[in-house]
Amino acid sequence: MQAWIDFGRGPLFRLAFALMLLGLARILALSLAAAAEAYRRNADRIVDWKQMAWRTLGWLAPAAHLWRRRPLYGTLSFLFHVGLLSVPAFLGAHILLWRRSIGLAWPALPQALADWLTLLTLVCAAGLLVGRLLDRRARAISRSQDYLWLLLLAAPLASGYACSNLAVSPRAYQWLMLLHVYSANLVMALIPFTKIAHCVLAPLSHLVTALAWKFPAGAGDRVAATLGFAGQPSWIEGARAGVAPTAPARSGEEIYSR
Repeated sequence: MQAWIDFGRGPLFRLAFALMLLGLARILALSLAAAAEAYRRNADRIVDWKQMAWRTLGWLAPAAHLWRRRPLYGTLSFLFHVGLLSVPAFLGAHILLWRRSIGLAWPALPQALADWLTLLTLVCAAGLLVGRLLDRRARAISRSQDYLWLLLLAAPLASGYACSNLAVSPRAYQWLMLLHVYSANLVMALIPFTKIAHCVLAPLSHLVTALAWKFPAGAGDRVAATLGFAGQPSWIEGARAGVAPTAPARSGEEIYSR
């Protein structure tokens, strides 16, 4: 049993970490290349870089947006992500593993704070799972992986907390540690191939939208012609007050011919 744990902490951990790193780097490179190609091919290259940067920063910590629309879900989601990122990265035992594997280390969280964050994250995960099951709208757009990911993300947290804080037999400790190590490796290995890849795609969403989602040259004139406003000014003062512009009256000859 201990040999399997050592294998999961050593070679398998390095393999899962390399797979996650290379997979996310590939996704990032492809997304940036696609955005650059869209920018190159588009005649309209006007981009409000400052506004795009502020929107990106705002959605990297979208607490205000979530609290305004769904306050309970927003709070649970925000706290869940805080614990999910901070505990694996700043737990003292994990930092020792990082240093042994890749030679890097950084300051650790106090153990008591890490324990409380772990419990808080597990409670938030349970709340998100129950909310997804009970909310008809959330349930309608949920897939199997939405439920499985919550359970998989909670597995290393729950097993790690149990190994550190519960009095269990040596045999039970080994099984819990095995679950902790292998579930964490599985999470890292799956990240580039699932929706969790949004951890690197989220900062690029506004960039890609600003560069790629533009009408081709002349599209505005063709839309206006289709709606019967060919030759009309693109800015109508009445529209500012909420008055819909009326289509130009047809000539008497045109009306008679119809």
